[in-house]
Amino acid sequence: MTTSATDVRFDEANMWVSLSDGRTLGVPLTWFPRLLSASPEQLSAVEVSPFGLHWEALDEDISVPALLAGHGGEEAA
Repeated sequence: MTTSATDVRFDEANMWVSLSDGRTLGVPLTWFPRLLSASPEQLSAVEVSPFGLHWEALDEDISVPALLAGHGGEEAA
């Protein structure tokens, strides 16, 4: 079974990704400059899919396997 994202939330410094296997990943926003500089409204416009996370307006895509491997920035797209 492939682990996928089920929910995403943010605090001032981190993105918190809830996974289908019950884990929650905390990822520093500094890994993703587009997210770091985004407004709360832009961050909340995330599309969660079996493949990962997508922000249309920010042109940002993040895969769950990349997050699990500890990759940030361009490597996570």
